[in-house]
Formats: sequence, structure tokens, C-alpha cells
Amino acid sequence: MQVSTVIAAGGHGKRMNSSVSKQFLTIKGHPILYYTLNKFEKMNIISSIVLVTGVDDMDYTREEIIRKYGFKKVKLVEGGKERQDSVYNGLREIPPQTDIVVIHDGVRPFVPIKLIEKSITAAMKYKAVGVAVPVKDTIKIVGDGNIIKSTPDRKTLWSIQTPQTFKYDIILAAYEKAISEGFYGTDDTVLVERMGLPVKIIEGAYENIKITTPEDIIFAEAFVALGFGDFRR
Repeated sequence: MQVSTVIAAGGHGKRMNSSVSKQFLTIKGHPILYYTLNKFEKMNIISSIVLVTGVDDMDYTREEIIRKYGFKKVKLVEGGKERQDSVYNGLREIPPQTDIVVIHDGVRPFVPIKLIEKSITAAMKYKAVGVAVPVKDTIKIVGDGNIIKSTPDRKTLWSIQTPQTFKYDIILAAYEKAISEGFYGTDDTVLVERMGLPVKIIEGAYENIKITTPEDIIFAEAFVALGFGDFRR
């Protein structure tokens, strides 16, 4: 079995209020993207990594991330306008003999190794797998004028994360269908859902945060200090 990874790292620093793309912000001496790539690079089950980033960040990523840290499995690919376009570019560049593909956000550096492994094992059985955590707060559906319309049962609500892991032929077909129909989803699993195929959810980890806003940097620094950025975690 061959397992490949697509790392989506084409975001910018808009919500971070930063002129530097958020994946390059430094946490305890290393860029966020380093911690993410290092975990997948050191996993024996992962045979190849396609890293997708924005056209303006290609040279920096090549020199200051891939070469500087000596990543051997990583192939750099230019991203597209939206995340979905970027991931599709990545999917088309992974080895054709790939059986399972793991799609992960470049700014989720604290994903536990065991969770990645669990998602791969689950994808072998269920073919399409999302990682998520039960929501902690009560969620409200709000309509016009910010008036509450309904309160869904919290037990049915999960907050989706990455990795999202699939049989390669299924996720490629899902992306091709979405692109051909001009449909854009907010994550990868929704593209499989709209094909009428089931997606298995496995429980993720609350420390598997997506670093998006300045407040997240505070949590990230604490997590690195606690060892969550280490490969063994």
C-alpha cells in the first residue's frame, strides 16, 4: 500500500494581520510549516508529500523550508486561487500508484501522529474519512436580524479538522466532479458527500488547532513548549 500526503499551505496573513504568510510565522524558532511537514516526513508509512503553496511563496518555501530543513519526501507545487484549486493541483501531482491520500492543512502543526495513522487505517476500511471533535458550545442557527431560528442538538455537531483521508481514486473523482460543475466546498469531505458516498468521522484532538488569528499564536507557543510540535506527539 502506498500512502501520499497533500499539504495545503497557500494561505496568507489576512486574519493574522501579518504581511508574512501565516505558515511562515515562527513559533519557538521554527516556522509553523516546519512542524507540520516534519511529522509527515518522519512517518515511515508516508511515501511522498506534495506541498502546495502560493506562487509568490514558491521560492521562499523551496529555500527556507524544504532545503533548509532537508525534507526529502516533499515535492513543491504551485497552488490556485482557492484552497480547493490548490488541493486539486496537489492531487494531480502525487504518484499515480497511490492507494491512500492524506490531505492536511499546513497550519495545523500539532496533529498527533497516532491520529494520522488512525485516519489511514480507517480510510483503508471506509474509503473516506474525516477527523473531527465534538463541539463544546451550544450552537445557534441565526437568521435575518440576528434572530435565533433554531438550536440544533449539540450531540449531533462535530467540528471538522484535518487530516481528511481517502482512497485516491475516490477523492480525485470527487474533485474532478466539483471542478467540472463549478462547485466549491469548504472542506474535502463535502466533495465526497455530494457524490452520494458515505464519509466516516473519527474523533480528532482539541490540540489539533488551525492557526488562523493572532490569538492562536499564544496557544501555539504553549503547545510547542509542552512538546506537541515534536514528531513523537
